[in-house]
Amino acid sequence: MWDFVVDRRGQIATQAVQHVSLVVQCVLLGTLIALALAALVYRSATATAVANGVSAVGLTIPAFALLGILLAPFGFGVTPAVIALTFYAALPVLRNAVVGLAGVDRALTESARGIGMSRAATLVRVEFPLAWPVILAGIRVSTQMVMGIAAIAAYVLGPGLGGLIFTGLSRLGGANALTSALTGTIAIVVLALVLDLLLLLLGRLTTPRGIRV
Repeated sequence: MWDFVVDRRGQIATQAVQHVSLVVQCVLLGTLIALALAALVYRSATATAVANGVSAVGLTIPAFALLGILLAPFGFGVTPAVIALTFYAALPVLRNAVVGLAGVDRALTESARGIGMSRAATLVRVEFPLAWPVILAGIRVSTQMVMGIAAIAAYVLGPGLGGLIFTGLSRLGGANALTSALTGTIAIVVLALVLDLLLLLLGRLTTPRGIRV
């Protein structure tokens, strides 16, 4: 395996960068969408139940099936990969954001409104910061999940390390087939651990000191 990695280090490095870039961008986009939706629904019990239901059902959709459906309107390439990954990335964040915002002490929000803060200002300056540890936990789950799903994006010719895995699996029994699949898999696991450590550090830097666990 070592010789395989050394001989193809340029290709592997390029695919690793593409993989991380795809995951980070989709998680960021999914997080923004999820936070916007959570801000709209968390005050309504009915809307919250619908959002949680969508999150639960969405996670049961097989990635292969969703990518296959997206092939018809968008064809092969980056577009179906980005749409699918963003969809999956948003689901855990949406659920955690709704839970986190709903769990903020109403007395604190009423106090903020009482001193003249608008509803939007209260949401941004009080509720989101207090709910941030729960939201960040959802982002961590989302990132780990999407790191794996991004490998399947190679099915629609998406970028990333999935290409190594699919190439190896497509010619099992041939030279370096198993090595190619293992290299892609191990690289994804290592990158997932690195991203999780970075998110842990982000949590330490961005969580208000008074609510750190």
